[in-house]
Amino acid sequence: MIRRLLLRLSDWDFRLFMRIFNLNGRRFIDHFMYWISKTGDGHLYMAIALFLLIFHPFLDEGKRIFATGAVGFVVKLSIYTVIKKKVKRNRPFQSLEDVEFLIPPPDQFSFPSGHTAGAVMSAIVLGYFYPFLQISLVIWACLVGFSRVYLGVHYPTDVVAGVLLGIISAKIGFFITT
Repeated sequence: MIRRLLLRLSDWDFRLFMRIFNLNGRRFIDHFMYWISKTGDGHLYMAIALFLLIFHPFLDEGKRIFATGAVGFVVKLSIYTVIKKKVKRNRPFQSLEDVEFLIPPPDQFSFPSGHTAGAVMSAIVLGYFYPFLQISLVIWACLVGFSRVYLGVHYPTDVVAGVLLGIISAKIGFFITT
């Protein structure tokens, strides 16, 4: 039963990957997805963190946001690294014929999506402190995850695992800092 479930999940993962990946080839959208994906690289997070530490009108709240995000990122990176090394799932372009990535991947393996985990964790932390940004942050985090599949560097289940990792990391960040 479990084996059959895993086979069905694998089949779904492959079919959904191909549907999303086959959307590429439109110059404007390809560039848009590239830049959305780049916002999940980590540079944006560091810029936001520095901005909050230096310019936040209520310095103590800026420090709280920074601390929550920093703890969340340490948790995310720790869990992410262990899972990547244990699972060692090849990226789609390594496993599938006629699939080439549209953005160079940051490392060898695909499961889970670290870009998605970071985006989701950031969206939760920033959305908590800035409720008026919640919808925009959720849309952005979803686009980061979608872009990773669109660009050929992740399967949909890598992104789902990244979402779960981002949620767990944010919750632990809040638990430790509050």
